[in-house]
Amino acid sequence: MTQVDTLIIGAGISGLATAAALGKEASLVVLERDSEPGGYCKTVKQDGFVWDYSGHFFHFKHPDIEQWLRARMPGQELRTVSKRSFVRYAARMIDFPFQKNIHQLPQAEFIDCLYDLYFAPRDAEAGSFKEMLFARFGRSIAEKFLIPYNEKLYATDLGTLDTDAMGRFFPHADLTDIVRNMKQPDNATYNATFTYPRGGAIEYVNALLTEVAPSKLKLGEAVKAIDLEKKVAVTGRGEYRFERLVSSAPFPTLLGLCGRPAKGGTFSWNQVQVFNLGFDSKGPRDVHWVYYPDRALPFYRVGFYDNIFDTDRMSLYVEVGLPTGAKPTVTVEHVLEGLRREGVVTTQRLVSKHEVVMDPAYVHITRGSNAYVKAARAELQQRGVHSIGRYGGWTYCSIEDNIVEARALVATL
Repeated sequence: MTQVDTLIIGAGISGLATAAALGKEASLVVLERDSEPGGYCKTVKQDGFVWDYSGHFFHFKHPDIEQWLRARMPGQELRTVSKRSFVRYAARMIDFPFQKNIHQLPQAEFIDCLYDLYFAPRDAEAGSFKEMLFARFGRSIAEKFLIPYNEKLYATDLGTLDTDAMGRFFPHADLTDIVRNMKQPDNATYNATFTYPRGGAIEYVNALLTEVAPSKLKLGEAVKAIDLEKKVAVTGRGEYRFERLVSSAPFPTLLGLCGRPAKGGTFSWNQVQVFNLGFDSKGPRDVHWVYYPDRALPFYRVGFYDNIFDTDRMSLYVEVGLPTGAKPTVTVEHVLEGLRREGVVTTQRLVSKHEVVMDPAYVHITRGSNAYVKAARAELQQRGVHSIGRYGGWTYCSIEDNIVEARALVATL
């Protein structure tokens, strides 16, 4: 039996930020089931290409956090980039967000969107994310982009999601914003700029690790069960008695470990199948993301690593959304066929590839899940168990948000 003040489950950003905030001398242990730290912020370096498990870019709103991380990344080149993103629609590249740039559509489609936007029932009470899209933007904008794109991403019917399923990350715009944007473009979103290190997202993980004593990080050690009464966590290697527990594991997983599984159907999520692809020559320039609402294409988004550091070989990540529990059926050949159809790949030759499935990826935020998580987290907190992060909080948040939350929690412990 190992006795610690704080037991941390998960060595991703949230768990490591908690450990770093507590300090090297604190009585703590970080348990990570994987053989490497980082969670989904792992980086793959292969054949001269640098890929993350998916595009993990940092959007700093807190200069002190950015400076803290930079100070622990000596010699690492970091680049702050003004994001260039587009929607591929009707064989055109429409500036993102789509709803603010409908004037770039073919004339007939622009008129449809503007007409439906003007007469949209904005005061109607929406009961779901899908109903919110119709009420706020009208049928044409919703059906041309917002619904097909987000249904490809979330791999679910948007009618099941809460109206605020994306929170501050959804690019809202009203009629005045959209009309003004036709002559005075302002397409800034929450991530208008992003910061990225040449070594990949793992460099941010490494920065956090500088403040965690190596002996306190236990890799390849998964938690099997948690006894809330005795305050003991059991792994395949031993037992840990704790005063308080901080978990960034998916919330349904934590409930199961505590012997309190939720009813079936309470929680759902998507998976994201990520294809990291390296080519022998350059492709499109001056673009970082392209969104694809066309349901005939298997992927919903393509990101261009090579345009961050202006490298001479095209380096992509391509994302495919899958429902909970579905087995991947999309292959590299399917992806390449779609990329060729859209003109991303022309004469380039694929020379390196990597594939990973993130499960869970985006959680499905519903009224039911919101209510359940709020009540269950409060009950666990009374027992000294704190569930944090995107998956621990069952929410939609940024990587920086995870660090902010972890520091705020430590300040209260």
